[in-house]
Amino acid sequence: MDILHGLSDVPEHLTEGGSVVTIGVFDGVHRGHQLLITTAVEKAKAQGVPSVVMTFDPHPVAVFAPERAPLALLSLEERARQIEALGVDYLLVIDFRKELAGDSTEHYVTGVLQGTLGAREVVVGENFTFGKDAAGTAQTMAQLGERFGLEVTIVQLLNDGDVRICSTAIRDELTAGNISVATDYMGRPFSVISTIERGAGRGGRELGYPTANQYVEDVSALPADGVYAGWLTIIDTAPIDGDVKPGVRYPAAISVGTNPTFGDTRRSVESYILDRDADLYDRMARVEFVDKVRDMLKFNSVEELLENMARDVERTREILGVN
Repeated sequence: MDILHGLSDVPEHLTEGGSVVTIGVFDGVHRGHQLLITTAVEKAKAQGVPSVVMTFDPHPVAVFAPERAPLALLSLEERARQIEALGVDYLLVIDFRKELAGDSTEHYVTGVLQGTLGAREVVVGENFTFGKDAAGTAQTMAQLGERFGLEVTIVQLLNDGDVRICSTAIRDELTAGNISVATDYMGRPFSVISTIERGAGRGGRELGYPTANQYVEDVSALPADGVYAGWLTIIDTAPIDGDVKPGVRYPAAISVGTNPTFGDTRRSVESYILDRDADLYDRMARVEFVDKVRDMLKFNSVEELLENMARDVERTREILGVN
């Protein structure tokens, strides 16, 4: 997959040769997004033209109403990785501060989709909006498509009962600690990807549970504070000092929160890899959440904390099905 940054980066052969385009922020690349993208990919293959996903960074809401900007489920890099896995040929990343925000609906279709991307067909969700002040809808796109000779496919939204599967619903489930529901909506485990940093050092030295500590940006979504069962994978390739290998998923008990027993204030993701010991500082890790073990609690003593940590590890083994 080729990644294009801005309309000026679109190659001439794409403009002239035609494409099938789908458009959206695609934060989370959840099951609804996957349906849109795979529909576009299949239609592009049937027509013998490239598939193009047009996405936005930063999120349009962060541009027009920063106070309402949603927490990101995925970084742009991870979003691109998930989109590439669906077989897309081109990912076009638009900076909404510089392009498209002020476009009329007509120019969006004739100038951008047809004029720059050579779109023969566009695939959008039924809740799609576009153009200045988000004045255009999916139906507007269909009407303009008829007028200007652009095929438009409108894909129905996915629902789980009365709940629409969307990025907002996933954030709500994460906030409630409902990891299994968030996983179902995303079509894969929710994960955190960042560099392992040095923490207070008490996990291994004082408690006997050395942890890999990650700190994520305030603009990124996290599950509710608590302890979770999941998996940790080192995703860079340099050799590791210890019995952990890059690229291998290891079972882990994962704590999300501020460590209230010790009065810490910085929120972190701390993973204890079961039955392993390695120096993982400065390594890039993916932590996948499988299910919640318990809520975050403040304990009256280190001894009480250790008793609960031992139970957390055993419960993690049960959830993950490991000895």
